[in-house]
Amino acid sequence: MKDLAKFSKQLILLTQFGLSVIMPLLLCLLGCWLLVDKLAVGGWIYILGFFFGLGGSSMTAWKMYLSVQKDMDKKPKSKKSYNNHG
Repeated sequence: MKDLAKFSKQLILLTQFGLSVIMPLLLCLLGCWLLVDKLAVGGWIYILGFFFGLGGSSMTAWKMYLSVQKDMDKKPKSKKSYNNHG
């Protein structure tokens, strides 16, 4: 039962990571599409939106990485006594 809980937690983290990486990129490209469609801005705006989306994706991935590392550091380490050398 413990393995199932650990597996589900890892699956949720992987799904959240995937969504947090792809959504900023998609939202920036959607904003570019709206600019091109409504304001008749040139197609060059997609390149700018792509790089801003990658920047947002990398920042959210970095913040998620730091939060996972903080949670892993927070877990108590096993204490070894003087008699237990294994």
